Amino acid sequence: MAEPASQRQDHDDTATDDFADADTVLELDGVTKAYGTETAVTDVSLDVQDGELLTLLGPSGCGKTTTLRMLAGLERPTEGSIELGGKTVAGPETFVAAEDRGVGIIFQDFALFPHLSVEENVAFGLSDWDDDATSERVAEMLDLVDMPDMGDRSVDQLSGGQQQRVAVARSLAPEPDILLLDEPFSNLDVRLRVEMREEVRRILKEAGVTAVSVTHDQEEALSISDRVAVLNDGRIEQVGDPEGVFEHPESRFVASFLGQAAFLSARVGSDTVDTAIGSYDRTLLKGLTDGYQGAMVDVLVRPDDLRAVPATSDSGNGTIVKRQYTGPSFIYHVELDNGDVVRCLHNHAEDMGVGEPVTVDLVSDHSLAWYPTE
Repeated sequence: MAEPASQRQDHDDTATDDFADADTVLELDGVTKAYGTETAVTDVSLDVQDGELLTLLGPSGCGKTTTLRMLAGLERPTEGSIELGGKTVAGPETFVAAEDRGVGIIFQDFALFPHLSVEENVAFGLSDWDDDATSERVAEMLDLVDMPDMGDRSVDQLSGGQQQRVAVARSLAPEPDILLLDEPFSNLDVRLRVEMREEVRRILKEAGVTAVSVTHDQEEALSISDRVAVLNDGRIEQVGDPEGVFEHPESRFVASFLGQAAFLSARVGSDTVDTAIGSYDRTLLKGLTDGYQGAMVDVLVRPDDLRAVPATSDSGNGTIVKRQYTGPSFIYHVELDNGDVVRCLHNHAEDMGVGEPVTVDLVSDHSLAWYPTE
């Protein structure tokens, strides 16, 4: 049975309301990249608006880095076209070299020049500027990244976070039409990663820069982006604002990739949806139509949608098979009596053991996404 139209939408190639009236800075139309018989990116179409931060999100090998390299001019599309600032920079008869595109790039290793000072690194792309303009621009950039008094330092005297700020300043200094970020936080420790992604978003928004980022980190993408484009096997699965993509995934892949997803097997009745943890009003499932009466569907539930309470083996509906301690909470993996395995989020003080029988209840206060049983 095909995925219901109520669960699908055409790819949102326009920006969120905040960018509805903004000019389009970047446009990909049917972009495909093949290497011999292998296709890394297939028919990608996407718009990015002025001042927007869009993140390409997906697992390793999904085509996100290849897409970024085509935007940068480091790879040429096999098919399709790319427009930047209203001009075609890649197409069947056009290919503008990377150095002529007006694109800034921040690599995951920052790629700073160790033999140059901070000021000299920031000024590196300003060779066509006169001395006074260069000095003024470098000072402006160091102020923007909150490093006004560090210009004479060597980059090897800087922390990882400071090096990243210098990389941002250097990339923004030549006033690029768009900034590309390739896994920009992957080389930082967890604490610094969280701090720096918030700082980099602040810098980009303050500078009014249009940016495209690439990451496999779901939390990073959801926290810094205006929109997220989820890629799978070289294709865009869904594009939208972070809340919409997370809360209303249009495909089973997006549902599974974002968050700790689990699926409840359910049979659709005339008035109810029947699961291993109870029967619920049909309106619980978003967009469910009468055509699914009698069908089996899989209902998306995340850990905060469910709660487990201790029970006896006779009264419970599942058994704890695994638990994850995260510090502030436990996530309990529960195998239900029908074989479904779900996850339940609990405060760290609510300590239950593996093998303990429990009753799992649905505590969600919002409609749930669903997919036809495969």
